[in-house]
Amino acid sequence: MSAATHPRGPSRRGPSNRALVFIGLGLWIALIVATLIIFGTQGRNDTYKPQAEFELTPWINLPGPFDINKGVFYVFIASALTCGAMIYIARRMQQRPNRVQTAVEALYGLMRDNIVRGNMQDRSLARKWFPFIATLFLFIWFSNLIGYLPLPTNTSEKIDILGVQVPAFALYAATANLSVPLVLAAIVWFSYNIEGIRAKGFRNYLKALVPPGVPKALRPFIFVLEVASQFMRLISLSVRLFANILAGHLIILFMAGALVVILGISAVGIVTLPIGIAIYAFEVVLVATLQAFIFATLTAIYLGEAVSEHH
Repeated sequence: MSAATHPRGPSRRGPSNRALVFIGLGLWIALIVATLIIFGTQGRNDTYKPQAEFELTPWINLPGPFDINKGVFYVFIASALTCGAMIYIARRMQQRPNRVQTAVEALYGLMRDNIVRGNMQDRSLARKWFPFIATLFLFIWFSNLIGYLPLPTNTSEKIDILGVQVPAFALYAATANLSVPLVLAAIVWFSYNIEGIRAKGFRNYLKALVPPGVPKALRPFIFVLEVASQFMRLISLSVRLFANILAGHLIILFMAGALVVILGISAVGIVTLPIGIAIYAFEVVLVATLQAFIFATLTAIYLGEAVSEHH
């Protein structure tokens, strides 16, 4: 008898994807309930202050406002990485690029073609300002990335490692302190205004702030608005970077355990920890690079506008 004449038995299929989702959700809820029953609640904790993670406690006291703290430490690391990485790679360029060189060349193409040349019509201007804009991008990028690495920088809390008291591990970024983005924004602001004045002259540069075709009666009003908008760029550049990085760190901090400590309910951690991990991955993969890209792109746009015929 051929195989075709044998009746086939009912095919066995595993649970559907929807069933697996409901099973996983049920187990998750059961784990939350079990944790709540076993550990209960320890009551609200009013002594823990999450904002203390961002306080800049002086490590070395120096005269004036030049104390050494973890903010200075993170700026130094980002600066060293920016200089060291480029020097290391530049000395090891090969005719047949390896994987590292291929990645570096892709990053170089992103900075040169998408950020600088894509926003500057004048090629000579793009070549002139490319090192500056590329350095800005890399410094902010490195600052953002190392901000998601837990480092022993929390000197207000100590942990015991083999009998040695070391600072607790914490997440912090130099760009999560407003002073660093504000200084970078000020450098950009002076750079593009000085470049515009150098290219057009002071009087013509100010005249170019008013778009052509504006009625004569409205020109003083438009001029004041344009001058105000120039100063607003200081705020928009700095606050955008600062707020995004600080908000990301605060959300990760709360989701990773701060809510558990504040509320005193261990079961909350089972809900918030997966969310915290997802947000952490999102911040590292997308936000750290995106914020550096936006800052560098706006810098290129402002420089291009400053020397263009119509501001």
